[in-house]
Amino acid sequence: MSARIGFVVIYRWRLHPGKETQFQEVWSRNTPLIIERCGGLGSRLHKAEDGTWLAYAQWPDKATWERSYSVPDWDAAGGILLREAVAETLPRMLLEPQSDFLIPALIE
Repeated sequence: MSARIGFVVIYRWRLHPGKETQFQEVWSRNTPLIIERCGGLGSRLHKAEDGTWLAYAQWPDKATWERSYSVPDWDAAGGILLREAVAETLPRMLLEPQSDFLIPALIE
């Protein structure tokens, strides 16, 4: 693919039992705000077979992702709920895509 693909961050967590729905709801509510206010390109949230959760978040470039951390906290309550749900934050993975063959799909 000749077009620039962007920059990707994979976030990973272990959640407290019973907090999965809370985490997913806040993540789903905040992602459109991140797109609007920080320039993100969206995310996909996954639950792995081993019980960990991970999110694939795409950005136009690394600089835009880095600048997103300087945006004022626009959802303090959501941030508290996310942190409350997380038992352990695993190291992030920063990726520079080289080829992209994903087909966008909407899940209802």
